[in-house]
Order: sequence, then C-alpha cells, then structure tokens
Amino acid sequence: MSASIPPAADVYPHRHLLGIEGLQPQDILMLLDRAEAAVEISRQVEKKKSVLRGRTQINLFFEASTRTQSSFEIAGKRLGADVMNMSVSSSSVKKGETLIDTAATLNAMHPDIIVVRHHAAGAVHLLAQKVGCSVINAGDGAHEHPTQALLDALTIRRHKGKIARLTVTICGDILHSRVARSNIILLNALGARVKVVAPATLLPSGIEQMGVEVCRDMRQGLDGADIVMMLRLQRERMSGAFIPSVREYFRYYGLDREKLSAAKPDALVMHPGPMNRGVEIDPEIADGPQSLIREQVEMGVAVRMAVLEALAAHLPTR
Repeated sequence: MSASIPPAADVYPHRHLLGIEGLQPQDILMLLDRAEAAVEISRQVEKKKSVLRGRTQINLFFEASTRTQSSFEIAGKRLGADVMNMSVSSSSVKKGETLIDTAATLNAMHPDIIVVRHHAAGAVHLLAQKVGCSVINAGDGAHEHPTQALLDALTIRRHKGKIARLTVTICGDILHSRVARSNIILLNALGARVKVVAPATLLPSGIEQMGVEVCRDMRQGLDGADIVMMLRLQRERMSGAFIPSVREYFRYYGLDREKLSAAKPDALVMHPGPMNRGVEIDPEIADGPQSLIREQVEMGVAVRMAVLEALAAHLPTR
C-alpha cells in the first residue's frame, strides 16, 4: 500500500484541520515532514520563527487539557503568534451564551487561527462555518483529535522508520476515544495493520467497518504488535458501569510485563496521557525502556507547530 502513496506535497491544501478524515495520505505526510523540521527547531537554543508574526491565535478550550493547550500555546509562540488562552469557565459561555454566539464574538476580534476543544462531537465543524479564520480541532467529544494522531504517527515513524506494514494495537476504551478514531483513520491511510483490544462494553458498534481487527483478549491482540497504544479509561464520559471494577479491568486489559511479552521483542509502548497508572498501564512499563510516552509530549509541540505553519499559507495577507 505504501508504494501507492504519492510524495508529500509542499502546500497543505486545506484552510482548517478539523479531523484526519478527509485528508489524503500526501496531506498527512506533508504535515509529518514539516513536524520533523519543527523537532530540530524546538531543540535549538533559539526556537523562534516569524511565520505567524503579527497573527493572533486563540486557544478556545471548553474542556480542560493542560497538555494539549500548553502544547498549542508553545507552538504558536515559537512561530511568533500572539496567543490568547480563552478561559471558558469564566466566560459568558457559562452564562448561557451559545457556541454560535461565541463564534460571532470571536470573529469580531479578527483572529487568524482558533484552536478549539469541545465536549460535543461536531462542535468544531460548526464553529468553523461561523468564523472567517482557520480552525484547528483540538478534540471534539468522542469524534476526532487529529493532532494527537499526527504526533503519534511522527513518534512511530521516527523510531520505526515507517508506518506502512507495521502492526499497531490500540487497547482500552475505544468507545469513548477520539484519539483511537483519529489514529485508526491515519494508520489505515498510511498502510498499517490496525488491531483494537477492549471488552465488548468499550467497543463501538460496527468498529470493524473502520478497517480494524477486533480482539477481546490482550494476548491475542498484542501478538505480533510493533506498537502498543494504550488508551485512558474516560470515566468522565461514561454514564453507567462499563467495567466491573478498576482492579478487574487492569487484570484483563491493563498493560503489564506479562501481557507485553506477547508483542514483538522490540515493540514500543505509547499512551496519549494523562495516564491512570495501575489501571491502563503498569508503572514499570510506563517508565520502562520500551515506553515512548514522554517523547510523545515533545512530538506534540512539533506537530502543532507544523499544523499552524501549514495553515499560515491560507491566511489573508492584506
């Protein structure tokens, strides 16, 4: 499949980044190539670029996320943007203002880029229709989280040299995970073999139609895996009992040394964070030599710099 993927383009053809769905393989590769360059910039003493000098970036987060919001803030500032973090908890949204009202208010301030995280799937797409600037989806409900999938792909590619023909096993709360959905779409687009492992209660109906192999046993799912991607149990999105207990969940679906031994000897472990240690993953594995979890954080800044820079080509110049 990788042989059919065209070379990465120089110009990102879209005004927004609302999801991985809808992107062509060459769009994804172009963003990953840009992110590779951003890694080197971030490791220099002088980290500033002027791509977004004079531009305004608003980080509009309706859900708390220290990791993603700070990553977008650092990325914007390294590219020279004026970055504003909008605190929704203290804004008029809490007083009954609708999302469309918020969009109209922000649009009147003439921002250049808005980064949005919202608890409702589709909210970011709606907001993008109501503003005149570029919009980046930083996570909408259980729908998509495109920059997380991109940073995961970058991390994998830097260690394995490719994504095509790798076996990637995604384990845990697939049902509530926008990270899983975006990763499945991206990994399939670039030619990986994708397996998912979860109890039946945490698998979306029809997940097989997304081009994944479904396993309900960890050892079966991890057999032959090059990458093991663990997911957080998203209890804040659960209404009802999806698992008998945390202890039972870890016994059957938590990643420990014994379960990891079913994967390839050089398998690498990932987690989008924040981790529930002892629930999804044993601390020994999370901090062990096969873990890429801290590197994922570094790649997050690079990917977000790449996305912001790619969208800058679509900003008006006068």
